[in-house]
Amino acid sequence: YQISKISKVKLTVYDILGNKIMSLVNQKQEAGNYSVDFDGSKLSSGTYIYKIEAGDFTSTKKMLMIK
Repeated sequence: YQISKISKVKLTVYDILGNKIMSLVNQKQEAGNYSVDFDGSKLSSGTYIYKIEAGDFTSTKKMLMIK
């Protein structure tokens, strides 16, 4: 992901029922490009939701886990 200015960034993964599964990022970050390693080895196959929040920006997307 890329942020254009210093922001508090949260990247969270939820199950399809809306239960929080894990928090991948929860910190203030400088402007720039970032990547996150996601280890889904302990998750079962299915649909998950991930949400990224950075300043005023929020995006929520679906993710399909296939094992």
